[in-house]
Parts: sequence; structure tokens; C-alpha cells
Amino acid sequence: MAGTTTGFDPAAIRADFPNLHREVHGKPLVYLDSAATSFKPQVVIDTLADSYSQHTANVHRGVHALAEEATDRYEAARTAVADFVGADPRGVVFTKNATEAFNLIAQSYAKQQLGAGDILLYTEMEHHANLVPWQLVQPEAGFELAAVPVRADGTLDLDTFAEIVRTGRVKLLAVTAMSNVVGTINPVAEMGAAVKAANPEAVVVVDGAQSVPHLPTDMTELGADFLCFSGHKMCGPTGIGVLAGRLDVLDAMPPFLGGGEMILDVHLFGATYNEVPYRFEAGTPMIAEAAGLGAAVRYLTDAGMDAVRSHEIEIVEHAIPALHDIPGVTVHGPTDPKARGAAISFVVDGLHPHDIGTVLDREGIAVRAGHHCAKPLIRALGKAATTRASFYLYNTVEEIDPLCDAIRATQAFFEV
Repeated sequence: MAGTTTGFDPAAIRADFPNLHREVHGKPLVYLDSAATSFKPQVVIDTLADSYSQHTANVHRGVHALAEEATDRYEAARTAVADFVGADPRGVVFTKNATEAFNLIAQSYAKQQLGAGDILLYTEMEHHANLVPWQLVQPEAGFELAAVPVRADGTLDLDTFAEIVRTGRVKLLAVTAMSNVVGTINPVAEMGAAVKAANPEAVVVVDGAQSVPHLPTDMTELGADFLCFSGHKMCGPTGIGVLAGRLDVLDAMPPFLGGGEMILDVHLFGATYNEVPYRFEAGTPMIAEAAGLGAAVRYLTDAGMDAVRSHEIEIVEHAIPALHDIPGVTVHGPTDPKARGAAISFVVDGLHPHDIGTVLDREGIAVRAGHHCAKPLIRALGKAATTRASFYLYNTVEEIDPLCDAIRATQAFFEV
């Protein structure tokens, strides 16, 4: 693959991803749905196969060679992930996805630490995974839910945010670092600092599902007490996610699930719990998936996250004007490529997003059509759905033309 020593080479990157070399409906595949899930490089696929063919064993239990190998690979992945996001490995909890990570925080922190008089503040921009878990525990915990509106340009209404924060009642801020719909990169560090200045007891939960795969990430710089993200959106396997948290906060939280591994001792009518992160990893964990995520993190590190970011900015610099040049197309979100990620949502006058997605698929172009698990944001945009083209490190500027040509062909097909 192309690493930091040789410079970022999209052609070399593309050679590492087997899925990119197939056809769909007799057309070369143009994959523009990485915001939903990314393709996996061969090294990740090989790592998964190797885990099952050579290192099958449970972790943290056996004393035989295979068990020690599996444990070493599992814990090496934890360290690699921690280094990737500037976290302490002891604060990296493996979950099955980012959604489970949010639910863990909701049940083991928000439900325990927030109550009447407190505000849990999120935004109108959030994925459902950063909305519903808080809503589930709110009735029992008794805290108040508040939301920061989204402006017409796809950015947060920071004036309203400041008004809510000035009350000093915000005890938890849950905010996405990058929107999965309009691509907006939010000022998470500044928002978190404002909340903590008004209430030193407040914690900041950052949704990094879209940002961690695409931006250099450091938890300390973000000011995040918790950072949640998924492996499958960052070249890793499905079935594994990450909750990276502050050790002192995690250490004070009760377990989320009970069973094996998360205990130090068990008696017939009671138990003592393990230290973090193992307290939150009940039962047999995602062993092969963790190894695969470790391989994905090393792959992205070798590619260079600064280079990945620069490459995606270049794509967006070409994609947004090209889409704007098509009559009837409206692109949502910031127009400045440096203020946004590479997920681009758009609507076409007279066409339903599902129709666009279906016709584009016949041309070999994979996009997402729908509400993108962010219904409040879609409603704020005044839409029922959008079409989303999302780019990643293996996409190229040259793939913009087929996308635009296919949109024009869709307009011609439906005579709009």
C-alpha cells in the first residue's frame, strides 16, 4: 500500500481493496457509500482469516499457546486503537458497534449520574444512535433533554447552544464530530469547553463514527470524556466498535452487562467486578474482529490520516461544484470543503432519492438514499429523504464525472 514514506497514492490504495475490482450490472463499480460502511483492505481480510485459521482460542482464560496468541493479538489491537485516537488503552472498551457504546454510557453513566435539574444536551444533527439511548433512560433518571438546532446552511445554531449552556445545568453534552448527512465538522472542543466552564461536573460524549475514519483524532484535543466509533466505517470488520473513555469516569461506572470476564469474584448472592476496560466486556468478546480492527488502524496509520483528509478535501473541492452545475440539484451542508467531510447529501427537483439511487445502481454507482438514521436533521432540512454520495481514501476525483453523468441520465429517464 501507499504509506507516509512514499506519499499518498490513490492507485496504490485502490489496489488494496478487492471489492473495488468487481463490476455491478456489467459496469465498473463506483462505490460512494462509505459513510454507511467502508470497504476492507486485503490486510484486514487476511487478518480475519488468519485469526480463524491459526489463532482460534478464547482470550484472557487459557494458558495454552493459542490462547496466549489470541490474547496478545486482542490486546495489541486495543493498544493500536488507543494510539490512533490518543486514548489510554485501559480506557478503550470494545463494543459491537458505536450504538452499543452510546447505550453503555446511557445506562451506566447518564442513568446513574444525571437527575432532576440536569440537562442532557444533544443536537438536531445527531444520528439516531446518539439520540435514542438518552431518550430511553430519561424518564427514569428525570433529567431534561435539550437540542441545539441546525441552521439552513447545515451548521449548528451556536447562539442557541450558548443560551442553553449559560444556565449551568448542562451535565452531559452529546455531539457528533462530523455529520453523517451533511458532512458538517462541528467545533466539538469549543463546545465542550463552554459546557465545562459553565458546569465543571459536565462530561462530553463525542460521536466519532464519521470523524475517526476521516480526520486525525486526539481525545485530549477534542476535550472528549467519551468517544464512540465503529470499526466497519474505518476499513475494519463489522461487529466491533469502540468506547474510549476517561479512566476516572469509567472506573466509577457500574457494569452494563453481566457474565463472564467482567468479574473478579462471584458468590451465590453477589459479585465483585473487574477493573476497566474488562468490566464492560462481558462474555467472549469480538476476538477476530478486534484483530481485524487493529489491522485497519495500522493500515490507516500507514496511509497517514493527514493525507487521507487532504485527499478527501480535494475530492469535495471538485464534487460540490460539479453537482451544483447540474440544473435542479441542491447540495446540503457547508460549501467550504475544509468545513465538512466527504459525505455529500443532495436532492434533485422532481425526483425521489430512492429513484435516483435505483437508476445510479444500474450504472454501477452505489449511493445511499433515505433519512440516513438522522430523521430530525432531515426534517430540519425540510426534506423526507436525500441522496448521499460519500467518499473515502480509495475514491478518486475521476469518479465524480460518472456520478454526475448518472444523475443527468436519471433526470432524462424521468423527464424532469
